[in-house]
Amino acid sequence: MNRILRISLSLAAFSSCLTLPSHAGVTNIDVIRVDDAIFGGAMFGKVGSYKRIVGMATMRVDPGRKPNEDITDIHLAKRNQNGMVEYSSPFYILTPSEPAKANGKIVYDVVNRGRKAGLYLLNDAPLKDDPDVVADAGNGYLMAQGYTIVFSGWQADILNKNNLLGLNAPTLDNVKGRVTDEFIFDNSVNPAVAHLSYPAASLDTGNASLHIKEKIGDPETQPKGLAFRFVDDRSISIARPAGFDAGAIYTFSYTGKSPAVSGLGFAAVRDLVSFLRYPPATTGGAQNPLASPGFPQIKAVYGVGVSQSARFLRDMVYWGQNQDEQGRIIFDGILPYVAGSRKTLVNTRFAQPGRFSRQHEDHDFGGDQFPFSYATSTDTLTGLTDGILRRCTQSDTCPKVIQTDTDTENMQGRISLLVTTTDGRPLPVPPNVRLFYLAGYPHAALIDAVAQPTATCRFLSNPLHPGIVERALFAALDRWVVDGVNPPDSKYPSVADGTFVPAMDAGYRGIPGLDYEGKFNRLAVAAVHAKKHGAGLEYPVFVAKVDADGIALAGVHTPSIAAPVATYLGWNLRKQGYAEGELCGITGTTIAFARTKAQRLKNGDERLSLEERYPTPDAYIDAVSAAVHQLQAEKLLLQEDGEKILRKASVDALDLK
Repeated sequence: MNRILRISLSLAAFSSCLTLPSHAGVTNIDVIRVDDAIFGGAMFGKVGSYKRIVGMATMRVDPGRKPNEDITDIHLAKRNQNGMVEYSSPFYILTPSEPAKANGKIVYDVVNRGRKAGLYLLNDAPLKDDPDVVADAGNGYLMAQGYTIVFSGWQADILNKNNLLGLNAPTLDNVKGRVTDEFIFDNSVNPAVAHLSYPAASLDTGNASLHIKEKIGDPETQPKGLAFRFVDDRSISIARPAGFDAGAIYTFSYTGKSPAVSGLGFAAVRDLVSFLRYPPATTGGAQNPLASPGFPQIKAVYGVGVSQSARFLRDMVYWGQNQDEQGRIIFDGILPYVAGSRKTLVNTRFAQPGRFSRQHEDHDFGGDQFPFSYATSTDTLTGLTDGILRRCTQSDTCPKVIQTDTDTENMQGRISLLVTTTDGRPLPVPPNVRLFYLAGYPHAALIDAVAQPTATCRFLSNPLHPGIVERALFAALDRWVVDGVNPPDSKYPSVADGTFVPAMDAGYRGIPGLDYEGKFNRLAVAAVHAKKHGAGLEYPVFVAKVDADGIALAGVHTPSIAAPVATYLGWNLRKQGYAEGELCGITGTTIAFARTKAQRLKNGDERLSLEERYPTPDAYIDAVSAAVHQLQAEKLLLQEDGEKILRKASVDALDLK
């Protein structure tokens, strides 16, 4: 039955809404909707069906109390009569319909630009903002074990509509400052309309400037024909000059106004999770929506993030926000997927959390400066000493960490900085951290993706989906936290064994059309992060050494990589008309093997053909089987996923003739 509710859950009986003036954290829970049996009423093993709880959490923080003091501009935010800063965040919870069937563990999915991605990663589910029908549960992996899955808003520039989850943070209406926006249109529309990250304080074009360059490293120019006008305070119209292609980079500088206190996103996640996991069931008049009769005591909470959300998790831990105001831990373990060595552009004035640096796009935006590694080290370029885990180590609130990166982050995310010092020497990984590198995988691909052309990239996209490894790693994280069972050792490239090398030594040769010229996402010290020296100096960044197929020698080799039918890369090249030759986004590449030796020799292809690799269908099945058994021996593949892979290999083998 579907029940549409508009109630405030209270201490007594969900009917009144009392608040305690001195209380910080969650002060009110407004439940908007409860759906008793979603996913079409599907039954997930012994756990049964799932319900959905949707609502709004009202919260407040004490600006003068740790860890709130590190939230940028918190001291400028409007306060209530008790000196507290108030804000709110929507939440969305999936939990067993019968509370007693829950396993007492929470998966907190850090939403990506307001969207829910955790089920995509762990359940092989489609990306849905309001998962509802049975297909939206994917393979039901988390549900069959009784996990409670929580989503909530943290990003202040996301509107709470169309099932997206944003953050209602206070704005600083009297604050103005310089803002830079970047636009790459990848089309020929002229004039082009571009939307600004913040409202412009003035519509006088004399207070703003627009520049263009073709590629990173080119000088910014203002050629004839380049012009702009304000459409309104949140958008401009750009007249595009001749002589620049669709992939050109436009940089617009203007005076913005009314930034949000964006760093409250950390507190929004922190305090909601704290409220859900720690007794009492009611605090300050708000009742925990999970505090139903029979619901077990919370044993563990895991933070899961994909891309932007993974960088948010690293940043949240870095800023010491994995503890609540009482000093209690928030996430026992985190599973950041494809974060690379980056953090986010969240805890700063005029934040732009949607930006992330790549070789061509958003290259010069922040969120990717030292520290890079979980281990604490000294930056030889700036003299700073820091690490992602430095603050939580001091407060004894560090989570256990299993981070996975792909071949995309190899080129775009500077992953070597996770395991090297800033002068290029090996840097040990802390004992509570594991790092895994998915050789040949793209940044993200849906479970049913196929290799296909894209508008801007030279090669077909890469369709490999990471679910088979991420489920095994999540299971390992759970055993690590709850049972104290050590997870598999890290599988990551290293400068010590020669599997991280300078870009020009990577070894991409003999693959038709793949004229790799050593491009990667370079990084220089930003002036704002330099103390007495270092601004403009480049950090040493290495890339993974590859074999004759273009596949990294180190890392996790799934059956698709260990028994391949194509070269799979996490990077692509922009094609003619779109900043040709620059790295192309995050779609990755598929370059098929020739079917026969004669074909590959005709094409000048040095990679073995399919007939040379797999002379019979059984040869292919044997290669896949060996890869499956290897991964299972390393605890990097669940038994049920291995069985599915082997069944599929028997079918695929027939297509290789």
